[in-house]
Amino acid sequence: MHITAASSNRRTNQSSTPPRRPAALLSAALLCSLLAGCAAPQRPARSLADNEIQRVMRREQVQGLALATIEDGKVGKVRVFGQRNAALGQPLTDETVLYGAALTKTAFAYMVLQLADEGKLDLDAPLNRLLPKPLPYYHERPFDYADLADDPRWKSITPRMLLMHGAGFANFRWLEDDERLRIHFEPGSRYAHSSEGYQLLQMILEQVLGLDVDFEMQRRVFDRFGMRRTAMRWRPGFADNAAEGYAFDGSVQPHERRYRVRAAASMDTTVADQARLWAGMMRGDGLSPAGREAMVKAWLPVASRRQFPTFDAARADWPQGLAAGLGVLTFRQGASTAWYVAGHDEWSANLALCVEQGRRCVVMLSNDVRAERLFPELARLALGDVALPWAWEYQWAEQP
Repeated sequence: MHITAASSNRRTNQSSTPPRRPAALLSAALLCSLLAGCAAPQRPARSLADNEIQRVMRREQVQGLALATIEDGKVGKVRVFGQRNAALGQPLTDETVLYGAALTKTAFAYMVLQLADEGKLDLDAPLNRLLPKPLPYYHERPFDYADLADDPRWKSITPRMLLMHGAGFANFRWLEDDERLRIHFEPGSRYAHSSEGYQLLQMILEQVLGLDVDFEMQRRVFDRFGMRRTAMRWRPGFADNAAEGYAFDGSVQPHERRYRVRAAASMDTTVADQARLWAGMMRGDGLSPAGREAMVKAWLPVASRRQFPTFDAARADWPQGLAAGLGVLTFRQGASTAWYVAGHDEWSANLALCVEQGRRCVVMLSNDVRAERLFPELARLALGDVALPWAWEYQWAEQP
């Protein structure tokens, strides 16, 4: 299936920020609605049949999409559509290596919860007790915290706060006007998505506990679930079947080879491997019942109107109880609980969404950021009318 890219997008300033259609396109769409002769809006998918998924992919000009379902904690169907390299006509397969983006955080959090189960890490220990020296004394890249020397609030930050994005850091320090790390609010008082927090937790594991995060992720998560083509850093063996990335304007980006382990977002993976991982997490394999319960517990309510910008002052009251879990976001789904994680960079998109009732999940990965516009309708077809606040997660979605 060859799809011609024709739309465009303004480059966003943070890799986790959802893509937005340019103002010019929005204005054109409004003008079109006022004039006769405009084509009617294309309809959403009516089922998860292959031809329906391919149709909506053409609608959004998505090059490749991988989708897996989980039923009763077991992998159901794994399906792939489109191409990993449109120019060469190379198809996407269930073994194609895709960028894991924010899914990395969930896998890392699952490993951290194992350490907590074993008593190796106290999730509620403040940094002034956990660290052998003050945090600002750690000032060697990539773990440089000298910027916090004049802010004693670092002392109260705990690993649990870092896992639930509650430490008060920006998503990335380079998004600050002066590119310096700072704490924006009292740690633990509110949610603000922060890759910096996960990098700090990686530093604690490596430099304080003496662990090799790459090794621990491999043996505790990837090997446990049989994830043969997943790793925290690039492997030469991935090159034979790695996906090119496609931006909103259709431009192509070769698959980035990330050689540094980053707990926030360095994982390469496949849809087959992610299906095994999310099925295993749904079952709680490798965790105590208390650890599994803690992962999806609503620890920190979300009160922002949007996920991004991170410190947007606009407030909202989410009736489904949107909150931060540990490595996931959680919300009420009727009488049950649901949890998810979504992420992208400018050339890829992914979403994993689970409902505790029936132990059901849908996992979607794409090498094309435009696939995000398919996720709400495909998720509903897979799991029913889920209460995920799409407008909070994606800026282009309509607010309720």
